[in-house]
Amino acid sequence: MEFCPKCGGMFVGKKEGDKMVLACHSCGYIATEKEVKGYKLVEKPREKDDDPLVLEDAPATKPKTRNKCPKCGHNEAYWWMSQTRGADEPTTRFYKCVKCEHTWREY
Repeated sequence: MEFCPKCGGMFVGKKEGDKMVLACHSCGYIATEKEVKGYKLVEKPREKDDDPLVLEDAPATKPKTRNKCPKCGHNEAYWWMSQTRGADEPTTRFYKCVKCEHTWREY
């Protein structure tokens, strides 16, 4: 997650013409490519028009760990944590295989 250098507001993905940019939700500041280095914007199919665009870390920016992929058996994976349940529940750890890019989770 990235934040605006002007007002501290959260950046959100936005389409400008035919390209994707990061814009501040509060003041409208548009981030330059230099400011978002290491991230890529991806547009995921949305069920509703009000669903947000998603900013994902590029795999090279995620830490790696030794964890066996359940799909291909490779012993190295990227990992990250996300709060997928209520605030009183523990976070969920996600893994993505370096070799086959299979993603799985651990509660």
